[in-house]
Amino acid sequence: MAFGYPISTEEEAKLKVKELKKRFYNARHHCYSYKLGCDDSLYRINDDGEPSGTAGKPIYGRILSYDLTNILIVVVRYFGGTLLGTSGLIEAYRSATEDCIKNAAIIECSVDVDFEIHFQYEQINKVMRTIKEESLKIRNQEFHNICKIELSVREKNYNRVATLFGKVENLKLIVQ
Repeated sequence: MAFGYPISTEEEAKLKVKELKKRFYNARHHCYSYKLGCDDSLYRINDDGEPSGTAGKPIYGRILSYDLTNILIVVVRYFGGTLLGTSGLIEAYRSATEDCIKNAAIIECSVDVDFEIHFQYEQINKVMRTIKEESLKIRNQEFHNICKIELSVREKNYNRVATLFGKVENLKLIVQ
């Protein structure tokens, strides 16, 4: 049985694993893997008594192949009397995780940079053209002699957008 949970901290992951161990107390293994953040630096793999690399690693491999983050996947396994061997265990954990992911609702989120720009009203056409062409999200705006617009852009596009705004005379960009 495979269970997937959205998580945002290691403590949440530990709590979910503990709950599953309590719920399925008579299962032989509660193997899991989780990943937090976008830089692949915070993750955990646990084989829970299975031979090293046969459970947590295949679970983590599926998490990576679907490019998921802030997720915990736990596979609960009862021993059915048949020894699966190393390759059988790897395939069992991989396919259970695959089924879990395919039957889950994936929530897509982007990592955004929030910033504001200050500029003179005379520059509004250049600024608004850039906003439109780059499909930037306007969060707030004030138009006076000196205008202020609060914007949001995907992190991967920020440098390009900042360069475009840098070409607008007397525009000041402030990252929030």
